[in-house]
Amino acid sequence: MDFVEELRWRGLLHDIMPGTQEKLAQGITAGYIGFDPTADSLHVGSLLQILTLLRFQKAGHKPFALVGGATGMVGDPSGKSAERNLLSEDILAHNLAGIKKQLEQFLDFDCGANSAEIVNNYDWFKNFTFLDFIRDAGKHITVNYMMAKDSVKKRLESEVGMSFTEFSYQLVQGYDFYYLWKHKNCVLQMGGSDQWGNIVTGTEFIRRKDGGEAFAITSPLIKKADGTKFGKTEGGNIWLSADKTSPYQFYQFWLNASDADAENYIKIFTFFTQSEISNLASQHQAAPHLRILQKALAADITTRVHGAEQLETALKTTDFLFGNGSLDFLKQLNTAQVLQIFEGIPQFTVNKNELETGIDILTLLAERTKIFTSKGESKKMIDGGGVSINREKITDNSKVFTLSDLINQQFLVVQKGKKNYFLIKVA
Repeated sequence: MDFVEELRWRGLLHDIMPGTQEKLAQGITAGYIGFDPTADSLHVGSLLQILTLLRFQKAGHKPFALVGGATGMVGDPSGKSAERNLLSEDILAHNLAGIKKQLEQFLDFDCGANSAEIVNNYDWFKNFTFLDFIRDAGKHITVNYMMAKDSVKKRLESEVGMSFTEFSYQLVQGYDFYYLWKHKNCVLQMGGSDQWGNIVTGTEFIRRKDGGEAFAITSPLIKKADGTKFGKTEGGNIWLSADKTSPYQFYQFWLNASDADAENYIKIFTFFTQSEISNLASQHQAAPHLRILQKALAADITTRVHGAEQLETALKTTDFLFGNGSLDFLKQLNTAQVLQIFEGIPQFTVNKNELETGIDILTLLAERTKIFTSKGESKKMIDGGGVSINREKITDNSKVFTLSDLINQQFLVVQKGKKNYFLIKVA
């Protein structure tokens, strides 16, 4: 597989330094991408770069994933309008451990000459004094060169300005590239298009300090078809960690993509071939209501990130909430899993003591939970066949609920109409 051509047809090639494709054609080449440890999990915005490293490895090359234990203490100004809060060493160490664990899910670390490696730039910066750095690194890159970068110019022209800490970031990242070039024979750095200036500083540093040659590739920043930011929802980031974003929510994120976005995302985030994608697109166009592209996209990515078992759970959850899935599915889940499924859905709590004696349906829906504004409204909806609890349509507006009605001794699932869900928990 020609790595550059693979990126090109998938729409993942933004900038490439002259000679890069020719260098890759010569044989196994080492290249790296840096990951910023601002949290203990990466999110879908990072997924493009993780998959770029995986494509790089599948093309026969050697990928390095650099986790920024040192640069994480500084903060990358690229694309930022304000300076980021600096993290403590303890938090950074925690974040780095989480990110390393995630990267190990994707890359192959035992496949011979092109086995992946994870490196931490704190390892070569921890004993590097400030005076050593400005002598050995700072003298090779002029202030004029650094000031010409877009990431610097935009911040200098803004009201917030830029601290010396952030100004130095591109030099620190440039030294990372030099170190990996010098000690790991790593000649290529990849990243998002907002990283082009930092990456080129590295290639320039290598040239000026040791007369060496290095290369660069960047991919475009992903945006939704409507121009809004990719990877964000009303609830915030879509994380790769199941603890932060449940596999069901992760699956739903991709399933809810617009047709235009799904056609784009399936090239970017899957390993389907051109012919496979063309075939899926044709099936989708013939029956758009079946959402064939979205389903293929969501299933593939959820399986890659969370595994086949979690995909199955996500599918059953989707069927339960939006189809006619069995209540038995919920009974197989633990408390945390049930709460994940109903995250973002209105939840109410009732006291266990009340259910021991029993709560009538109208009191439950109108007074204890406020699902309806009044008993009158509750009765009207029940009489009209519009209320179900635990998948059973309520026909008797004098029905009394007790502990024996609870799912897993903890929950009642209320439906108002077909799609309005509410979760009642017992305290």
